[in-house]
Amino acid sequence: MCPRADFEGAARPEAPTAGRPETVRVWLLGGFRVSVGSRSVGDNRWRLKKAAALVKLLALVPKHRLPRERVMDLLWPDSGRRAASNNLRQTLHAARKALGVAESRHLASEDESLVLCPESDLWVDVETFEEARLTARRSRDPAAYRAAIELYSGDLLPDDLYEDWAETRRADLRRLYLTLLAELAGLHEGRGEYGAAAEALQGVVAEEPANEEAHASLMRLFANSDRQGEALAQYERLREILSRDLGTQPGATTRRLREDIAAGRFRPDRPTSPPSEELSGAGKHNLPVPRTSFVGRERELVEVKRTLSMTRLLTLTGAGGSGKTRLALEAARDLIGAYPDGVWFVELAPLSAPELVAQEVGGTLEVPERPGQPLAATLVEALRPMRTRWYWTTASTS
Repeated sequence: MCPRADFEGAARPEAPTAGRPETVRVWLLGGFRVSVGSRSVGDNRWRLKKAAALVKLLALVPKHRLPRERVMDLLWPDSGRRAASNNLRQTLHAARKALGVAESRHLASEDESLVLCPESDLWVDVETFEEARLTARRSRDPAAYRAAIELYSGDLLPDDLYEDWAETRRADLRRLYLTLLAELAGLHEGRGEYGAAAEALQGVVAEEPANEEAHASLMRLFANSDRQGEALAQYERLREILSRDLGTQPGATTRRLREDIAAGRFRPDRPTSPPSEELSGAGKHNLPVPRTSFVGRERELVEVKRTLSMTRLLTLTGAGGSGKTRLALEAARDLIGAYPDGVWFVELAPLSAPELVAQEVGGTLEVPERPGQPLAATLVEALRPMRTRWYWTTASTS
């Protein structure tokens, strides 16, 4: 990620290069949006509602491919075959026109199937969230969990609540999100980081107010932190919610926990692992230690991390002194642990010639030069199999 130029509170993904098809990006979490390259596809471009539905449907399915017959069954379940076929033909034309091409470059017909972006790059936020979830579970690193959680920007297609083809997937993704929050809380609790654990569980309770297990875990966390009053207050909130919304009372296990805390019989748990900063191999990086605390700009920080997940190059722009480098470094610091091969910072501003860039990167990564091979080619070979992030700074321009 490269901070430079004129920062206006937004991050700019990479621009398309000559000879490479424009990347199509589809957002489905928290609402439907599409962009083709740097062009946003506005709501007014979708002349037919089913044209947008077709893109949503193909963006959700594996390999973004569905047989035409299956598409017709899902989008026009009550129509006859001839009517559904005519509808699909009109919908395809409208969808291609909305994407900005009359031909089938972004929406193709292949072997009696419809395919989204068979010859161009396609990014879908749902896939990025699911990949980040797997990375988090493999690494068991809180930073990886937070990175995945921040990618969940809302429930799947909230404007399509009554579409059967979206309902099951929406529930599954929501459950994955809540499970990530609960697992992150468990990681923090095991390390004695009760405040961070409580923050994650409060996210669960905010989404599912009647989740008794989350309330009970919060009670235990508060009691472990010698905050018995807050633990008892948490029980009362649970009792009121269950009584009001479900007409029930907390279960026997939760009632016993409340009684033990109230009577002073609760025995605090011991952390099962050391705090995260003491863990060896918690994340490879060379980021400089911040000289001051970073306060505010949370919205911009989340925006940077979300945008970074959908591009190979992200440029932060802004006037000199607007805090571009600091924002980039804070985003990088939050992602330590989310990338197995590390997060690396390279300062390019002092370099006087372009050919020195490869040397600076190679030195940071400790990639030795090979006789008879350009260092840039050596770096490409070394970096190709790695899962990493690079941050660099250049001189500001106006």
